[in-house]
Amino acid sequence: MFLMASVCVFAVFFANVALGAFGSGGFLSDVGEMVILFAASILFVAAILKKEADQKNQDGS
Repeated sequence: MFLMASVCVFAVFFANVALGAFGSGGFLSDVGEMVILFAASILFVAAILKKEADQKNQDGS
């Protein structure tokens, strides 16, 4: 769940950067880009920590 959310949020960031690179202008400001990328990073870390916890619980059982 967290990993898919991270991918979706990063896709929004990527779309904004791609639109800006092709000259049509992005739909987010610089601060918006920073917040979106930060959210994607936090969601990715949460997904990794959850997978590690699940792995630890599975090995301990």
